[in-house]
Amino acid sequence: MSLPLIELKNIEKSYDGNLILDDLNLSVKENSFVTLLGPSGCGKTTTLRIIGGFETPDKGSVLFNGQDITSMPANRRPLNTVFQKYALFTHMSIAENIAFGLRIRKKPQSYIDDKIRYALKLVNLEGFENRSVDSLSGGQQQRIAIARAIVNEPKLLLLDEPLGALDLKLRQDMQYELIRLKNELGITFIYVTHDQEEALTMSDTIVVMNKGYIQQMGTPEQIYNEPENAFVADFIGESNIVDGIMLRDELVEIFGAKFVCVDKGFGVNKPVDVVIRPEDIDLVKPEDGTLCGVVTHLIFKGVHYEMEVTTPDGFEWLVHSTDMFPVGQKVGIHVDPFDIQIMNKPESEDEEAAGVNE
Repeated sequence: MSLPLIELKNIEKSYDGNLILDDLNLSVKENSFVTLLGPSGCGKTTTLRIIGGFETPDKGSVLFNGQDITSMPANRRPLNTVFQKYALFTHMSIAENIAFGLRIRKKPQSYIDDKIRYALKLVNLEGFENRSVDSLSGGQQQRIAIARAIVNEPKLLLLDEPLGALDLKLRQDMQYELIRLKNELGITFIYVTHDQEEALTMSDTIVVMNKGYIQQMGTPEQIYNEPENAFVADFIGESNIVDGIMLRDELVEIFGAKFVCVDKGFGVNKPVDVVIRPEDIDLVKPEDGTLCGVVTHLIFKGVHYEMEVTTPDGFEWLVHSTDMFPVGQKVGIHVDPFDIQIMNKPESEDEEAAGVNE
């Protein structure tokens, strides 16, 4: 079995007495696209900076291909980092920016020229060698920052919210460009973002973080369809998270109504959290629903209608459907058993922060 490319072991980091990372363990395989995803202050950028060598952990170790690099300075690590602000040198031409790392490593000029041409072709900016940084758009500057990183042939590329300053269309274009580059070059990417859609679009592995803990790690499909706790369910996409009672295996009670599900092993008459995605709710005739309610809000979103259905208990169910039900209409709520996700309730705030869901 091959070693992971990057391994973080028991990492702890505090700033001014505030614990940012608490006993963090993370393993990244070679040639993967791993996204660290979470809200501001969750520890994702600190994790990236520790991998890059810009921060030193208070405890724990960083391994690269099995070698301990915890104390190795950033400029000696076999990786490159692309920051949100790009950090391009405005007094240099595009070619000089791309060649910067190669010149430090004293590569011959012919080698550098070949690498500049190769990198500009990869990022679809051929012929830009002599342009100034100031003449480029935000998206073009981003591509040059990536070109400068990849000419050094790093085994690992760290990207810290690199698309955050771009407009929506350009951001989407760059997402596809990064996926293409990763596949063409075989470089391992570790990517930091707070944008859930970006993470779901680009990654083969998502690491959801909150309050210094890893809440869940898995494929985009696993993270979206099988969230392990209420934080992940609420942070990734939109969810209806409600209190339920697990009456027995495969049967849960929600607001007095019994829903068949597929989950087992939660016990008998056990309080649980129930997650149902808006697109998994079918609105039917009132007499055909497990719960009944009234449509109280309606928005047309283009690909679907977004509705709120208020049930007698006062809960407002978020529903996404290609069928439109007008405000004021009485409807029934039906959910297929496979679309109901059951989770244990955390017993304390500490458990909730750590994402404990045993």
